[in-house]
Amino acid sequence: MSLTVTLNNGVVIPALGYGVFQTPPAETVTAVETALRVGYRHIDTAAAYLNEREVGEGIRRSGLAREDVFIETKVWISDYGYESTLHAFEKATGKLGVDHLDLLILHQPLPSEFQLVIDAYKALEALLADGRVRAIGVSNFLPAHLDRLLDATSVVPAVNQIEIHPYFRNTELLDKNAELGIVSQAWSPIGGITFYPGWGGERRSTLADPVLAGIGQAHGKSPAQVMLRWHLQQGRSAIPKSVTPTRIAENYDVFDFDLTSEELAAIDALDTGVRGGPDPDTITLAAWGRDIPEA
Repeated sequence: MSLTVTLNNGVVIPALGYGVFQTPPAETVTAVETALRVGYRHIDTAAAYLNEREVGEGIRRSGLAREDVFIETKVWISDYGYESTLHAFEKATGKLGVDHLDLLILHQPLPSEFQLVIDAYKALEALLADGRVRAIGVSNFLPAHLDRLLDATSVVPAVNQIEIHPYFRNTELLDKNAELGIVSQAWSPIGGITFYPGWGGERRSTLADPVLAGIGQAHGKSPAQVMLRWHLQQGRSAIPKSVTPTRIAENYDVFDFDLTSEELAAIDALDTGVRGGPDPDTITLAAWGRDIPEA
């Protein structure tokens, strides 16, 4: 049985989700079906990943009932605004082939046009009130963005999905989320952003870190499994991704060991304070806008 996290509205979610960021549509159906066969019951996608349709097909092919799979997706900045975000929900559910979503979140904060963010979030609040989504939240929101949002809206986000891994623990934001009762959900939870191709700069892979390797050896686990266990034991949700069946299974096999307090502290101490992904304050429609296709 997988560990769960309870959101601030009482909805219980599987703490470990399967992510499909950068997974080509052609590979997504099989990858999602594989993940569900391994045991995942939480699938995370996004409009901007352009693979929601294939995620839905993978879920259907798994044979699992709709209520047995927690589906999370994200609204892209190009669809912010009240009516546009309501339509983004229709596009997402149309592609996924479902009539409701378990968690719908805003993908980026768009600080230079924050009224669009507020209007988009108010659309999420309306969808929540109508029972069309079970929980709502945000992604990549920094403390100042959360404060601005909460000043203008009434529902505290259930989740803030953010970059968190041993080389960027994001402690200030973790503390802010905890203060507000928001679950921190880790994207790039095993530090993939530190070694993904195409992100520039000299990369240092968490998978080759001697501290993580040593802790893994003590438990008969891989560095990736150690990192995922670190997230779970510190109360976070984590969204690992892989299209390799053996790694999909390995990433799920993290419920049969416990890290000691000393091991958790040693992983915390790996934090460099250096973000691997884009700075959320720099996200603009001019630079990052893209049309999201209709269902």
